[in-house]
Amino acid sequence: MEPIEFCFFDAGGGHRAAATALEMSVRAQGLPWDVRLTNLQELLDELDILKKHAGIRIQDFYNTMLRTGWTLGSTQLMRVLQAVIRGYHRSTVRLLERHWKETQPGMVVSFVPHFNRALYESFHRAFPERPFVTVLTDVADFPEHFWIERNQQQYFVCGSKRAVAQAHERGYTDDRIFRASGMILHPRFYEAPVENRIEERKLLGLRSDLPTGLVLFGGHGSKAILEIAGRLDRSPLALQLIVICGKNDKLAAALRARKFRFPIFVEGFTTRVNYYMQLADFLIGKPGPGSLSEALAMRLPVIVERNAWTLPQERYNADWILENEVGVVLHSFRDIEKAVAQIIEPAALARYRGNTAAMKNQAVFEIPSFLNKILEQSRAEAVVNEHVVFADRLS
Repeated sequence: MEPIEFCFFDAGGGHRAAATALEMSVRAQGLPWDVRLTNLQELLDELDILKKHAGIRIQDFYNTMLRTGWTLGSTQLMRVLQAVIRGYHRSTVRLLERHWKETQPGMVVSFVPHFNRALYESFHRAFPERPFVTVLTDVADFPEHFWIERNQQQYFVCGSKRAVAQAHERGYTDDRIFRASGMILHPRFYEAPVENRIEERKLLGLRSDLPTGLVLFGGHGSKAILEIAGRLDRSPLALQLIVICGKNDKLAAALRARKFRFPIFVEGFTTRVNYYMQLADFLIGKPGPGSLSEALAMRLPVIVERNAWTLPQERYNADWILENEVGVVLHSFRDIEKAVAQIIEPAALARYRGNTAAMKNQAVFEIPSFLNKILEQSRAEAVVNEHVVFADRLS
């Protein structure tokens, strides 16, 4: 079994989710690989200056920022983070190179931004002939040094035309770029649908005759959910809500303690997001690549917000929603009543759902074959290089 290392962070949850889902797909396809999931935060803890000086990991600070909504100025914060990463680059490369020599992977696959220069350089130093791959878990790249670094002999898996174009712009040729049909989703999103969504709604205390919105802001929730639920409660709209609060127990308790004029089901952290999506008609959330792709796979049009508080790497996603006509983009959730009224109008809802149904995201099943092709391609290149070296010695 050839060892392959999948590298992720727990910042936001989407990176681990993508790595885990792909590892499951590799096993299901019977490929002869020993896939190892590596949390980079744990490897780099000794270099985490925020942990040294404030006692909190960078990934935990990021998750707190998401949960509390402290995202204004996140672009500037990202630049500071990138400056810190550059400052610790040599130390990071040395630490990672030592790790690769210990674990001996035949290929390294990155599911994280920011660190692809250090990951590539360290692995290339340890094993120059072995392939390094970056799987973008965002719909598109953000400006320089986020996902796609220049001048690296590596491979990319991109889930959109925009990301492919960005890889081309930064000097990569077609043989280095693999186009997936979307973002990686957990295989459970491809399971058979529930037999009777109306009866399943009733089991949650919901009505069968009301448009149903799913409110979801990632695995750590968001205080924006309280505002959204409150505004819809004060509106005259006929609807009901399923609200998933993730690991935000205070938020779930506050919602359960409040009396709403319409039916509402409140869930905490769950692995059954696909189930709840099947019972809903539309999604309200942030334009994150994970929840957005999950919703579209479940044929849910989306309502998202894009403004100065939106994470910079997620702002293009809002443009993508409009380009593909799969939802509504607001400047502020203060206008949520108007957006919901627009999306639940029967003709509009049918049009939006039709557009989502036209998307056929099979990325989690496609990418293992991409990785296999990369391994074969790298082995062939290594053989050619050996022949060239041998020929040079003879001459």
